[in-house]
Amino acid sequence: MIRIHKIMMLFTGFCTLMSCSPSQNTSEDKWQVLFDGSDLAGWDTYLGPQFKPGITWDNIREQPALGLNNDTAGVFKVVSLDGEKVLRVSGEIWGGISTKQEFENYHLQLQFKWGELKWYPKENEKRDSGLLYHAVGQHGDEDMFWLRSQEFQIQEGDCGDYWGVAGATFDIHAKLNEDSTYQYDQSGPLLTFSQVSEVGRHCKKYPDAEKPTGEWNTIDLYCFGGASLHVVNGVKTMAPQNSGQTVNNEKMSLTKGKIQIQSEAAEVFYRNIKIRSIDQLPQIN
Repeated sequence: MIRIHKIMMLFTGFCTLMSCSPSQNTSEDKWQVLFDGSDLAGWDTYLGPQFKPGITWDNIREQPALGLNNDTAGVFKVVSLDGEKVLRVSGEIWGGISTKQEFENYHLQLQFKWGELKWYPKENEKRDSGLLYHAVGQHGDEDMFWLRSQEFQIQEGDCGDYWGVAGATFDIHAKLNEDSTYQYDQSGPLLTFSQVSEVGRHCKKYPDAEKPTGEWNTIDLYCFGGASLHVVNGVKTMAPQNSGQTVNNEKMSLTKGKIQIQSEAAEVFYRNIKIRSIDQLPQIN
C-alpha cells in the first residue's frame, strides 16, 4: 500500500507539472481529422460548368457541368505552403469539395488563407469561397455548383456572414441597416432568412473579425440541434436558429449533412480541418 501511495503521489506531481489530472482527457483526443495534409481521402469533388469570356450568368446553365470526381484541372489539390501540406482551392472552376460522411451535432474547425489568383468573371471582386454545412440534396442544386446547405461565408471582409443555399432557411436575430441589408444583432427581432422570405437569404455578420488578406484565419463552426454559431478567430459573428430547408414547397428541418468547401473564382488555402461531437453549444459572447 505504501508503494502504491508513493506511485500515486509521483503521478499527481507529474500531472500538476503538466496541468492535467488522472481523469482528464484532452479535447485533442476527440477530434476526427478530415484533412491532415496527406491526401483527399474521404472527400468528393464536384465541378459545374466553367465560366469563360462570353459565358455569363445568362447562358452558364446551357453549358455542361464537369461533374462528380472529374477534377482534371486540379482545382482541389494538396500542395506545400508555409512549410506544410495544405489544401489549395484554385477557384478557376466553380464547384465544391465535400465530405463523403454526414455530420450532426459537432464542432468543426479549420484555417484558411487567401491566395493571389482571381478568375473570370470575378477578377475585380472580393476573393470568395465558403463553408457549406448540413449539405444535402443533389450536387449542383444551387446554380449547378453546390449542394443545398447553410453557408458560413468565407469572403474578403464578409467572413462569418450567412447565406441560405438552394432552399436552406435559418432564423436569425437581425437589424435592418440604412443600405437595406440585414445584419446580425442579438437584440434584434428574430427574422426568417430564405429565398422566398421578405428579408432574403443573406444576413451580414457582426462584428468583423477577419485578419488581413494573406494571413491565416481560424474558423469554428458549432452546430447542435437546429442552432449554429459562426466564430471567426475566436469572435462570434452569427448565431442562427431553427435550421430548415424547403423542398417542393414543403418546409423541413435541416440538422445534419455533409461539409462542403466552395471554389468560386478565387485562390484560397485550407489546413487543419477537423471535427468533433458536442452535446451542447458553447457560451460565446
